[in-house]
Amino acid sequence: MTTPEPLLAGVELGGTKCIAALARGNRVIERAQWPTGDDAGTTLGAIATWLRAANAAEQIAAIGIASFGPLWLDPQSPQYGRLAETPKPGWSGVDLIGGIVGDLACPVVLDTDVAGAALAEGLWGASRGARSHIYLTIGTGIGGGVVIDGKPHHGTLHPEVGHIRVRRHGDLGFAGVCPRHGDCIEGLASGPAIAARTGSRAELLAPDHPVWPQVAGEIAELVATLILTLVPERIVIGGGVGQGQPGLLPLIRRATADALAGYMPGYDGAALESI
Repeated sequence: MTTPEPLLAGVELGGTKCIAALARGNRVIERAQWPTGDDAGTTLGAIATWLRAANAAEQIAAIGIASFGPLWLDPQSPQYGRLAETPKPGWSGVDLIGGIVGDLACPVVLDTDVAGAALAEGLWGASRGARSHIYLTIGTGIGGGVVIDGKPHHGTLHPEVGHIRVRRHGDLGFAGVCPRHGDCIEGLASGPAIAARTGSRAELLAPDHPVWPQVAGEIAELVATLILTLVPERIVIGGGVGQGQPGLLPLIRRATADALAGYMPGYDGAALESI
């Protein structure tokens, strides 16, 4: 008789919606969704109730939580498992692990939403077989998950690559939309930043709009910085902006090669087509 794979639970906490799923291996067997309200207790309580009902039918073997941040991820920190100060109203300082897992007796792992996406790309997606790889999301915000030897990279916190400042390729008078840093890469090239620069949502802009080479050049500065510091085998770009314009990725590749200026062996224009 074949022993069934253990029942696993995954929770994704996003800025607008939260999703929970049950799976065996990489096969999702049930899922549910809730809006991310400003009352964190209500949202987390609904997720916890759903997980307890699932656990009553069959014991959950482990739970993985992927969340917007910033997050306290150092197990030695008294703040471990909590959100740090976040722009999302009502969520700063919230105990995510306690609010979701409570008294369920199973292992739990918490990481950022982008680290979760990076792990998934390494297991089942475009980064399979890569020892070091990065997932970048370019959408409402900009974030990145770094995976080295199968594990997300952490320090005291986690990488916040969206707040790296880059050389400008567009309007030098544009202040940027990041409330903390102004013209960091999130402040220049996220969806809200593009809307502020052009007066139109990114998905409504024509492929030949002059903002795209500017945005691609600024994103390429970030990509070049990540290559110079982390030398990844693969970089995957997702998100509404990252995937919403088919012509954007070729522009980013060319601009990244220009930014590196032939300095890094193995990262020339041809190699960047496969990274």
